[in-house]
Amino acid sequence: MVREETEIAGIEAVRRMQEYIETHLRGEITLADLARAARYSPWHAQRLFAERTGKAPFEYIRSLRLSRAALLLRDGTSRVLDIALDFTFGSHEGFTRSFSREFGLSPSAYRQRPVPIGLFMPYPVSPKRRKGGSGNAGPEGEKRMDENGTRAIFTQVIERPARKLLLKRGAKAEEYFAYCEEAGCDVWGVLSSVKEAAYEPAGFWLPAALRREGTSRYVLGVELPADFSLPIPEGYELIDLPPATYMTFQGEPYDDEDFESEIGIVTEKIDRYDPRLHGWEWDPEAAPRFQLAPEGWRGYIEARPVKKS
Repeated sequence: MVREETEIAGIEAVRRMQEYIETHLRGEITLADLARAARYSPWHAQRLFAERTGKAPFEYIRSLRLSRAALLLRDGTSRVLDIALDFTFGSHEGFTRSFSREFGLSPSAYRQRPVPIGLFMPYPVSPKRRKGGSGNAGPEGEKRMDENGTRAIFTQVIERPARKLLLKRGAKAEEYFAYCEEAGCDVWGVLSSVKEAAYEPAGFWLPAALRREGTSRYVLGVELPADFSLPIPEGYELIDLPPATYMTFQGEPYDDEDFESEIGIVTEKIDRYDPRLHGWEWDPEAAPRFQLAPEGWRGYIEARPVKKS
């Protein structure tokens, strides 16, 4: 019990530091500021942060500032110097050096040709996850399913036109956590940087026709217009997707730390759902099934291909 309480206290401390960083990203941040937010000594706050996020506090801050600056360069019209100063880089030269080290090209070159780059996309820290949680209802999910059997699921049929999918394949993965171990969790940052994206990045379960021997069923990818023809990052692949009809399912909003069990609840309900009641049937080989990033404010969202029955 004491260990669990210490674990929770550490998580809450790091979350407070993450929130402080987010709020003050364009201003000066000191270790003393982070320690006050964490309510620990500077040494202990710094150690907790590195253990929980995988980055030292100021490495985390620098990467986050550079990634936010990259989005402004990609989508905005502000001068490079103004963006540099907005994110507390003291000069154009210092910002250019840091940006080039982080992404492999200068801010000016990126603005002229915004190729996919590895954006830093941090998430609030949380207790260690059970592997396999992004697609399967574990004991916690089953318990909540029993207690919340009448939870609302919003269902809608949508059409996707012919398009391309920029993806990075894994080796054997059937779900997100296994995929991260195989391909790396930084894939999401690269996909999020693609300016031409037709929709937000997602996790996809590929039908047999779109898989290659020795590669994973589950991949991360982003859908692009059918005429997309720009260069893609090394290790990534561009494939064609045909027009498809999807039935989407959206659960109720939930607390972010409960995302694993929430996915289990919604997935369980989808598995039990009979689309023939409304004139549809599953069509799993027609197109990839996909899930959007779990975000508590909107509920878990998953889509599966269907056809008229």
